[in-house]
Amino acid sequence: MRTFKTWVIGIGLTTCMPLAHADSIPWGLNPALNDRVFVELGGFFPKMSGQAQLDSTNGGVGTSVDFQSLLGMSSRASAADGAIRVRLSERWRVEASYFQINQNGDKAIDREINWGDQVYPINTQLTSTLQFSDLRVSAGYSIFKTSDKEVGVGLGLHVLGYKASIRSQTLGSESTDVLAPLPILSFYGQFALDDQWSVSTRLDRFSLSYAQYSGGITVIGLDLLYQPFRHVGFGLGYRGMFMNFEDTGSTLTATLKQSLQGPGLFVTASF
Repeated sequence: MRTFKTWVIGIGLTTCMPLAHADSIPWGLNPALNDRVFVELGGFFPKMSGQAQLDSTNGGVGTSVDFQSLLGMSSRASAADGAIRVRLSERWRVEASYFQINQNGDKAIDREINWGDQVYPINTQLTSTLQFSDLRVSAGYSIFKTSDKEVGVGLGLHVLGYKASIRSQTLGSESTDVLAPLPILSFYGQFALDDQWSVSTRLDRFSLSYAQYSGGITVIGLDLLYQPFRHVGFGLGYRGMFMNFEDTGSTLTATLKQSLQGPGLFVTASF
């Protein structure tokens, strides 16, 4: 959360720079497609599902653990969500976004779990924590751009942070901590319905293996934006993130399959 607060402060400082140009576009054009800087701050409320596996250092295969059903975590989550887009020219733009989800579970397990170098027998009372974060940065080029329509492609990174731990008061604890940059190819589109309403969509997709990392990621987003004021608006959106990932570079091999799907609500500012 401290990282998120620092990032939001940075957004605020960035948005102060172009204030001298705040009224450079004629009122009557949709600001979401024509202002230089566009900022979103709000919340993301996904349904989570997936499995994680942590193999032992002696070569033993870990149990594929479903944190929601097996360890008692809620399938519903919430997170602060923020994004910024800056237009460098008529067709070039850069973007960044970030969210972080924290969950906890407490349950007596109904099956044996092998997690790292720990073995937890049936009926062991386990406390678990899960932290998942995503920092997305990209640069895009609009192949087609008018004052009310835009379609483009981009290249970027999803930097995924994943921390998972399982703890028993009697048997001890084991955890994994992974930070992985996954490159993505992005496709985006924005369309103004009038000078206040607009829709935007984005697809991120990539799959590859490099160094100790292998996996794939698909992210889709759809937003409906309403900007009744010159510099302030409101948005309702949907996000879906689907990924599979493996890190074999540490002493403990970590495998992750995760999906997050749900709505988002946010306030926008453009200058």
